[in-house]
Amino acid sequence: MATLQRIDTHHHIVPAAYAAWLKRKGMEAAGGLPIPQWSADSALALMDKYRIRTAIMSISTPGVHLGDDAEAREKAREVNEYAAEVVRRNPSRFGFFATLCLPDVKGSLDEVAYALDRLHADGVVLLANIRGVYLGDRAFDSLFDELNRRKAVVFVHPSQLYGVDPPKGMPPYIADFLLDTTRAAVRLAGSGTLDRCPDLKVILSHAGGFVPYAAYRIAGAASPKRDFADGLAQLQKFYFDLALSGSPTVLPSLMAFAKPDHVLYGTDWPYAADAIVGAFTERYEGYSFDNAQRASIDRGNAEALFPRLRGGM
Repeated sequence: MATLQRIDTHHHIVPAAYAAWLKRKGMEAAGGLPIPQWSADSALALMDKYRIRTAIMSISTPGVHLGDDAEAREKAREVNEYAAEVVRRNPSRFGFFATLCLPDVKGSLDEVAYALDRLHADGVVLLANIRGVYLGDRAFDSLFDELNRRKAVVFVHPSQLYGVDPPKGMPPYIADFLLDTTRAAVRLAGSGTLDRCPDLKVILSHAGGFVPYAAYRIAGAASPKRDFADGLAQLQKFYFDLALSGSPTVLPSLMAFAKPDHVLYGTDWPYAADAIVGAFTERYEGYSFDNAQRASIDRGNAEALFPRLRGGM
């Protein structure tokens, strides 16, 4: 077997009880994709195939808040304890981003304390928008202040655009997800949240949506001072994963914009099937990185975010 070296920062866990709960709520798809099955054994088989040493697990859209605060708190605790048990059984192969229950800020703060202090989560996952309210909104300031105090890693995952029905034949994951991530990035930067919370490490899914490609267009809005140069600097604070993005068209734009130590390997499995993971990984492997840059994307940059994984080859 080839050396297992990669750290996958975009790996979705789908506990059976969570999938069954969504189905009872009438949700059999997420972003237009069927909700897949997940098991530790199937995850490890996929990881071994693509030389992934550790996968940082997260719940995808729609998260756990479907309208009821109490139910969302219960489900967040349930999925976090499930993920923590997976990590406990195999700590070198798995980590997890804790699920919170926005827009319930109080419940989210309570879950941050429990998940980071008791369950030893590696960070938190937040959806880019919560019923049309984007990360960076003042309503979420106390949560971001606490995450900053803890020097937390925040994984931002897109969701469906609020109040918008996608065109027929174009489910949200095709294009809306990319816009959703871009909106969240501009809002987080332009609201001053990144300036106010300098110790946050924020990962944007799917190479940041349109952020690298459109950086020079959106930079003014991404600055609290509405200053172009400052906006570019704000956007370059983000980390970017390569889930569904290791292609010869995305990588030149991403690498021209992102800081070299802010690019991370990611798969989006199991929502991205094995064949899709393989296709994007093959294209990524065929791209003209030097050995040092490839090693940093595969592992080194993630090790800096998750020190407990250092040296775990």
